[in-house]
Amino acid sequence: MVKITIDDVEYDTEKMSDNAKAQVASLQFNEAHMNRLRNELAIADTAKIAYVNALKVELEKNNTSGTKSTSDKSKKK
Repeated sequence: MVKITIDDVEYDTEKMSDNAKAQVASLQFNEAHMNRLRNELAIADTAKIAYVNALKVELEKNNTSGTKSTSDKSKKK
């Protein structure tokens, strides 16, 4: 006997109609898919951090001088 809770109401899946059971299956599939996407996003975020850090190391190693951009521009007189 598997039970699910929706809006604080507990339902016994064995007593559900076939259509309700299909909706539960779709919901479970969707939840699993969303979890996979969250995991992929975490991987992508981790990779981004690694790429930025590798770029910083490479730029410092090659002694590439960088300048921070500023909003002040030279004014012509």
